[in-house]
Parts: sequence; C-alpha cells; structure tokens
Amino acid sequence: MNSSKKSQAPQPKLKRAIGVFSGSNILVGIMIGSGIFYIGSYVLQRSGMSMGLALMAWLLGGLITLLGSLCLAELGAMNPATGGIYIYLSDAYSPIVGYMFNFQSMIIGGPGSVAAIAIALPIAFRTLLPISDLWVKIIATSLIIIFTIINVLGVEVGKIVQNSFNVLKVLPLILIIILGIFWGRYIPNFTMNTRISTLSPVAIIKMVSFAIIASLWAYEGWTNLNTVAGEMKNPQKNLPRALLFSVGFTTIVYVLFNLAIYRTLSFGHIQSAINNGQLYLGTDVAKHFLGTSGNVLVAISMALAMISALNGMILAFARYYYAAAKDGLLWRVFAHVHPKFKTPDFSLWMQMLFSIILAWSRNLDQLTSLVVFSGAIFNMLTVLAVPLMRVRKPHVIRPYKVWGYPWTIIIATISFLIILSNNFFDDPVTSFIGLGIPLIGGIVYWIFKYYYHPINTN
Repeated sequence: MNSSKKSQAPQPKLKRAIGVFSGSNILVGIMIGSGIFYIGSYVLQRSGMSMGLALMAWLLGGLITLLGSLCLAELGAMNPATGGIYIYLSDAYSPIVGYMFNFQSMIIGGPGSVAAIAIALPIAFRTLLPISDLWVKIIATSLIIIFTIINVLGVEVGKIVQNSFNVLKVLPLILIIILGIFWGRYIPNFTMNTRISTLSPVAIIKMVSFAIIASLWAYEGWTNLNTVAGEMKNPQKNLPRALLFSVGFTTIVYVLFNLAIYRTLSFGHIQSAINNGQLYLGTDVAKHFLGTSGNVLVAISMALAMISALNGMILAFARYYYAAAKDGLLWRVFAHVHPKFKTPDFSLWMQMLFSIILAWSRNLDQLTSLVVFSGAIFNMLTVLAVPLMRVRKPHVIRPYKVWGYPWTIIIATISFLIILSNNFFDDPVTSFIGLGIPLIGGIVYWIFKYYYHPINTN
C-alpha cells in the first residue's frame, strides 16, 4: 500500500522563478567576462590596427549575435521547455542531432567553459599576487565546488548571486567608460591607415571577418538562457525580451569600452603595448585616471565579471544533462530534481566533476578552441531550424517571430559558415576533434535508444 502510494507520488518539478531582469542578468553575466579587458587587443590587431574597422568588428559581432538570439527567441517562445538548443534541434531535425549537441555540451561545452573561467580568475590576480600553477588549479577547483553548491540550493539563490555580482561588476566598467569617453584627450582616428587603403575590398572584408571571429568569443554564451526557459515566468514573452536586452546591452558595453580606450590612450601607446604582449588595455585606462589604485579596480572588476560568468554557466549548462535524461537518453538519475530546492542536483554534481577533471588536465587555449568550433556548428543548425520549423509546423502558435525574416536567417548562416571555415583551415586538429565529439555522441544516442528504456515523464 505504502509502496504503491510512493510510486504514484508526483515527481518534483523545476520552479519558475526567473523573470526578464534575472534572465538578462544570466546572459550578461556569462557574456561579459574577463574577455572585455583583452579581446579588444586581438580585434584591433586583426583589423590592421584600424580603430574604425575594430569598432565595426565589435558592432558586427554584436549584430551576428543578435541575429542568432532572434532565432532562439522564436524557437524558445514557441517551445518554452528546459533544454534550449537540445530541444529545438531534436524537433527540427532528429532526436539524434539534438543529442549530438547535448553530448558535446556535456563533455566539452559546459564543463570546458566552466573550467576555463575558473582557471582564468586566479590567473587574473597574478599581477597583484604570486600565484603558482598548482594554486591556480586549487583555487579553480574550489570555485567550481562553491558555485555548484550555490546553484544546488535553488535557482532563486543562484539568481540572487547572479544579479548581485552583475550589478557590482558593471559599475567599474561604466566608470572606465565614462572617464575614458568624457575625459580622454585623444580623438580616435577612424580612417584607414596607408597599408589598409592599398588592400582590395575582398582583402579588407576578409580581414574584418577575422576580427569579428575574435569579437564573437567575447559574445560567447548567448545561447544559454534558453536552457532554463522551463524555469522562467511567462517565457513566451519574457524569453525574447531578456535575449534582446542582454545582447543589445552587451554590444553597447563592448563598443563603448573600446572607444574609451581609444579616447584615453595614444595610438603609439596602444601599438607598443600590444606589440609587447600587454593586452589588458583597460588596465592602462584605469591607471591613467586613478593611478596605482586602477590596477586594484580592474582586478576587482575582472573577478566580479568572471564570478558572475562562472555562476551563470554552472546554472545553465547542467540543464542539458537534465533534458537528455528526461528523454531517456541518459541514466535516470540525471533527471533527478531535489525535493526541497527544486534543482537538477545530480546533473549539477556531475557537471562539477567533469569541470574539475578538465581544469586539472587542460589549459585555457585547449579548452576555448574546442568550445568555439563545436558551438558554432550547432548555433548555425539552430538558426536554420527556424525556417524548417515554419515549414514542418506552420500552425503552431508563435508568440514571437524573427524580425527581418528570411534575411536574418541568411546573414546569420553565412556568418557562422565564415567562422567554421576560418577555424577549420587555421586549426584543423582542433576542428576534427570538435567534429568527432558530436559523432561519438551519436553512437551513445543509439546505445541508450536500444538498450535503455525511456523514463516516464508524465
């Protein structure tokens, strides 16, 4: 009798506790990380040291990200379920395609990103404190454990942490932007230099495209809000709003931050710093206005940026495990929801384990290269899922539709193809690994499909 009642007891469900502000903060926290302080140097280098082309690359990178987020907004409002891209690819193509994405997210995308941020945080403080490689690993491990516990305690706890750190993180950035733009003494030269002016239009487009790829790493993470759509209040309306606001806000911050650098530092200083490997130009801006205390301000801002990114990634990525297990394509325990905290606790613990393993076994370059390439493949497939779903399910209610359709789809697809082709020719080994991991996921899919029974989600 008692066992019968237990078997019929309803399973706890994820709690809807995320609104527009909290949802926007999750994405802003993930996107605005340590990259804001050094990616601008790479963008400027790849733009032929042209400030005008560099700012154009930041704007175009934000536009491409915005186009992708518009597609996610339509798919998310149409099907506001926890799981994000995994759900959309399964519906548009086949469950095996969705699972291949999910597998690379579980093995590389999620844990790799978490590990990279956790490692980058103590490294950022090496300018102030002597931190050995061993202690970098120890601190990174501690951070992963602490923020996993925070997110196991409930999405509301994780949300509060995310909101608090984002507000504290953005304030120093805004200070640097205001000081640089309004009190900087240099007028940026937006005209093309002599070397660039001699290039053909095709060569210039190729150069700017290469710079956009660097900027897109700074925007990485824009797909992650959809993974928690099942925990959003009124997701049909709030999901598109949060996506548009967060990507738009991030683009503005990136462009203004780099403009503040150009206003504060002379071109000669910028060129010399980059040539000498000093990529953190934001530090020089802070030191220019605030003296030696500027170093401390930048270090604090970087720490807050990376902590909020780390928390947002841990919150979002664990939902991939949960969604796959709900479909019977992982062991049932991955779909377990904590009876008190209403969070996918086992998925969070396993993500923590994989992240720690990667933090101890790989370096930052190896982690980020795999994440970018494999992510671009599935981002492009997600964009193409919008027209596919309109053809396959024309009568499904769409509370939000992509603006500028079909040009939005065409431009975004071409952009992702450029990213993939550049990475493939520049780093074929990483590209083949990025392709191989999803293919292994396809094999794992068939194993679960034929040897394990799907769990009952009713």
